[in-house]
Amino acid sequence: MKNILTIIAIATLIFTTSCGKEKTKVTDTRTTVNVKVNTPSSESNSFISASGKIEAVQSANISTRMMGFVNNIHVNVGDKVSKGQLLLSINSTDISAQKAQVEASITEATAAFKNAEKDYNRFTALFKENSASQKEMDDISANYEMSKARLEAANQMKNQVNAQLSYSNIKAPFSGVITGKFVNKGDMANPGMPLISIETPGKYQIISMIPESEITSIKKGTNVSVTVKSTNQLVTGKVTEVSSSAKNTGGQYLVKVVLNKTDVKLLSGMFTSVQFPIEKDIKAKSNVVLVPQSALITQGQLTGVYTIGNENVAILRWLRVGKTFDNQVEVLSGLSANEQYIVSADGKLYNGAKISIQH
Repeated sequence: MKNILTIIAIATLIFTTSCGKEKTKVTDTRTTVNVKVNTPSSESNSFISASGKIEAVQSANISTRMMGFVNNIHVNVGDKVSKGQLLLSINSTDISAQKAQVEASITEATAAFKNAEKDYNRFTALFKENSASQKEMDDISANYEMSKARLEAANQMKNQVNAQLSYSNIKAPFSGVITGKFVNKGDMANPGMPLISIETPGKYQIISMIPESEITSIKKGTNVSVTVKSTNQLVTGKVTEVSSSAKNTGGQYLVKVVLNKTDVKLLSGMFTSVQFPIEKDIKAKSNVVLVPQSALITQGQLTGVYTIGNENVAILRWLRVGKTFDNQVEVLSGLSANEQYIVSADGKLYNGAKISIQH
C-alpha cells in the first residue's frame, strides 16, 4: 500500500511540474515580400486581336514565260530602280532568228502588196472606161486583198516576236527597290519561275486572317492599332478591304489593313498583332477576363499567376489562357474577375511566401 501511494505522489509531482512550464513559441523567420496587387480587367475586351504580316502595298515577283539561260543580271538586292529599267536578260538567239525571218517576210509582203495595189488601181480605171471585163476586175481585186492580208499577217507576226523578246529582257514594271534575286547568271529560267522581286517602299499593308465567328464584327474604314512583334512598337492603320468569302482560304476571311505613315522602321515580312475595335453591343455580350503579360509565370507549357492566400501568403495559381490582346492575355479559367493577383514584387515569390500588400 505504501508503494502505491509513493507512485501516485511521484506522478502528481511530475504532472504539476510539467504544467508549470511555459509553452515554447515557434518564430516565423520568413522574409516579408512587398507586393502590388490588382484585379483582372474586362475593360479592354472591345476589340478583336489577329496576327498578320507586313507587306508593301505595291510589290511584284517578276517572272518570264519563255525558257532560256540567264545571260546577265543588271541589278542587286537593295538597288533602287526606275520604271522600264532593264533588270535581267535571257538568251534569245532563237527568237532573234525568228525576228529576222519575219522582217524578211514583211519586206516580201510589202513588195507584193505594192505591185498588187498598182494593178488594182490600173484595172479600176480601165473598168470604168469599159476597157476591162468584170472577170479581170474580180481577179485583180482578189489578188489585191490577198496581198494586203499577207502584209497584215507578217506585221502581226512581228508584234508576236517582239512580245516574246520583251520576256527575254525583263524590265521594271514600276519604280521601287529590288528585294529579292532568285537566279544567277547561267541559270535556266523557266516559265512562271520567280526571277526578281521588287516593291515600292514607304507604304505598307497587313493581311490578317479572321475566323468566321468574328468577321461580321469588322467594318471597312475602321481605324486599328497594330503592334510590331519584333520591336513591340505601336503603329496605326485603316481597314481597306474585308473579304466576303472564305471559299479558298480554309474558313478564314481576309482583311486588309493599310498602315498610316509613321517614323517606326518597318520592313516587309515583319509579324504583327492587329487590334480591330468592335461594336459596343458586341462588347456587352462578352465577359473576358484579362491580366497583363508581365504578371504571368511560365514553367514549361504551364502558365500561372500569384494570388493572395490566407494569412497573406503568395499562392501560385495555374491558368488556362486564350488570346493575347496587345499586352494583356485572356484568362479562360483559373481566375475570376473579382480575385486579386500579384502584379509586381520587391523580392522573389514562391508558393507560401509571406507578403505585404502595398497600396
